[in-house]
Amino acid sequence: MLSRRNIRIKVLQTLYAANRDKGITPQSAINSYHKHVEQSFALYIFNLLQFREITKYAVKDDTNRKAKHLPSDEDKKFTSKLYNNELIQATLDNEVLKSLIISTKSRVYLNDDNARLLYADLLKTPEYKLYLDNPNCTEEDHRQILLFLFKYSVTGETYNELMDDYFLNWWDDKSLVIGAMKKSIKAMPFDGEYIDSMRPNYETIKEFGETLLSDVVNNNDDLLANIEPALNNWDADRVAVIDMIILKMALSELMSFPTIPTKVTLNEYVEIAKLYSTEKSKDFVNGILDRLFKKLDKEGKIKKEGRGLVE
Repeated sequence: MLSRRNIRIKVLQTLYAANRDKGITPQSAINSYHKHVEQSFALYIFNLLQFREITKYAVKDDTNRKAKHLPSDEDKKFTSKLYNNELIQATLDNEVLKSLIISTKSRVYLNDDNARLLYADLLKTPEYKLYLDNPNCTEEDHRQILLFLFKYSVTGETYNELMDDYFLNWWDDKSLVIGAMKKSIKAMPFDGEYIDSMRPNYETIKEFGETLLSDVVNNNDDLLANIEPALNNWDADRVAVIDMIILKMALSELMSFPTIPTKVTLNEYVEIAKLYSTEKSKDFVNGILDRLFKKLDKEGKIKKEGRGLVE
């Protein structure tokens, strides 16, 4: 579920932490990076669990309606099919997911009030009312309301405050988790093999991310020596910490990852600068990388092969 951009961001965060804390060793930096990766997957698992809990609140809603002294016609017609449908129930029986919920300690963050509030928001929507009024829901009808529920919830203040309170990585991983959740809902009912396919890919996290992190840490001085001439008399110490780390990571990719196309590297780090640094950083990083690429390419220090030759 983690793209290379996600991995680049996690490497960036790890390098920034190492810059702030000189006591961080190369090995502890690698350990911290892997922890960031694990936290992203744990966030996805919690979102699956939280989503299931929101749908489960329909059962309480049904019980409360039926317990009324004078239930309305709407109360009498109400069913808990948001939860009691084949898509959600098959997910409940997924043994791999059950195991991951335990290992990631996701239940620690569950709160009945949160599920109630999120369900209450859904209850007000015309889409949910139309779903409830449909006596012959198909599997696709269930899927569409589940997709609507997630999309509606994740754009609301309640959901984002909940995630922000419990997970420091929510804003960094939000788009990643949203994409993974939409994909998962569309894949319901899924099995353990599907959940395994959503785990972070070994090649991406180890061969790309860990190698990138180690290369920047171990060759920091050489990378800086290559960058300084491209600063055009701008003192390296005056460059924002995040911008300098981005430049070093980009330079590492250009020189040490022959299968990654140059354009991909340049575009990715300009975008990351736009997301994680100052307002002017995008243009600054773009300009420096452009000069660096032309210089290093002329010197024959950028060698690409295979997919890396794609322009």
